[in-house]
Amino acid sequence: MQTNERWVLLLTLLLIVLVVAVDLITDTSQGVILWHILVEGSAGVLALVGILYLLHQQFQLKGALQTERQLSAAWQQESEQWRAQSKAYLAGLSVMIDQQLHAWGLTPSEREVAFFLLKGMSLKGIASLRNTSEKTARVQSTAIYAKSGLNGRSELSAFFLEDLLPETDAGH
Repeated sequence: MQTNERWVLLLTLLLIVLVVAVDLITDTSQGVILWHILVEGSAGVLALVGILYLLHQQFQLKGALQTERQLSAAWQQESEQWRAQSKAYLAGLSVMIDQQLHAWGLTPSEREVAFFLLKGMSLKGIASLRNTSEKTARVQSTAIYAKSGLNGRSELSAFFLEDLLPETDAGH
């Protein structure tokens, strides 16, 4: 339920409580029988319970939202710290990758496509970013694999990234 809907419901229940309270005061002063007062009083109590429930839910929702905001801020800060700490390494890696792409004899367009492939972008996404057709991106990626002697995107990624990951013990 959205916040506006909660407030409308809360105000409606509050109005019901007020109307029932006024009616109970009027009925009591006029000597209305006890069961009638108990029934109307029960309706007012139920409306009050509804108000308390909505307020409780609202406070819980605000608390959960605050917790999520704090977690998000912490993750954002951790991400920014990682980027700042690894920036020099990543810049060096980028230079080294570009040098290898030059060594393979890739054109500037093919080097750009190679970087996008390493970032995990689809051919359609690459074509869109470069304002070319998907067919052009496909032809350029095929040229990259041919010039590098690699058999596709996974081998291209592994060529540059395999040594960045810690070795795993295959027996365990």
